[in-house]
Amino acid sequence: DLPARHATMRNHSATHLMHKALREVLGEHVQQKGSLVDTEKTRFDFVHNAPVTDAQIATVEAIVNAEVLANTDTLAKLMDIEAAQQTGAMMLFGEKYGDEVRVLDIGSSRELCGGTHVSRTGDIGLFKITAESGVAAGVRRIEATTGVGALKLVQAQQALINRVAGELKAPAQELPAKITQVLDNVRALEKELARLKSKLASAQGDDLLGQAQDIQGIKVLAANLEGADANTLRETMDKLKDKLKSAAIVLASVSDGKVSLAAGVTADLVGKLKAGELVNHVAGQVGGKGGGKPDMAMAGGTDASQLPQALASVPEWVKQKLN
Repeated sequence: DLPARHATMRNHSATHLMHKALREVLGEHVQQKGSLVDTEKTRFDFVHNAPVTDAQIATVEAIVNAEVLANTDTLAKLMDIEAAQQTGAMMLFGEKYGDEVRVLDIGSSRELCGGTHVSRTGDIGLFKITAESGVAAGVRRIEATTGVGALKLVQAQQALINRVAGELKAPAQELPAKITQVLDNVRALEKELARLKSKLASAQGDDLLGQAQDIQGIKVLAANLEGADANTLRETMDKLKDKLKSAAIVLASVSDGKVSLAAGVTADLVGKLKAGELVNHVAGQVGGKGGGKPDMAMAGGTDASQLPQALASVPEWVKQKLN
């Protein structure tokens, strides 16, 4: 399978150049800890105690591609292990070598290697790093591709840039500024939406005051606020507590089938009623649980169908706690 063999040769040969470049950029402490080469990529694990920065990655790519463009011959020689050591060839720590070894010169790299390689560095084509990550304490991983794989990657990235430019109706070089503008607009709209939600919830809260029941001199209110998020529930709760003075309140909202709950108890009642217990009484009936402070607690649930019944049970729960 010549296409597969040639792709593997390119990726394998580039690994030697990348290893050398990493030692130049990051330091002589860089040592190979693992490697996987196939037709699509080279994956290289090495000793290093920090993420490789974007600038360092760009420098490694530049060094390797300069070696590729130099298009020097690759040379492999068999020699005894002692002679190989005297040439300064890099050997993998912990690797067991025989009396005779194969010394590979590719670009400025000299290592012991018995694998398949290109005849000239130019055969590698474009070299492009695709990923960098940590795999263990003090061990980083870099993935890269060459030749046809690198070409496909660049074409895919260009297609993505073109698509984004088309969606944003801006030239590619103006995308950073355009994206910043769009994000600023989104943040402004989110602030305006939050303000309107708060205003709507406040209006709903005023409407709910008349629904509060009087149980032994305490106002008890359990209601569903349509379209409210967690912050809106908390804001509305604070306003209702101020207006009802002595009260136990449960507010709920439903979004995408998920239930959000807030329970509040005014300061004069926390010795008798706990918001955490109250919210969990309701949350348990809608497939959830929660917690918080004695005067304010939040919870979530997954069964919105049980919410009306759960809210209806609040007055009786408060009555039992007071007796």
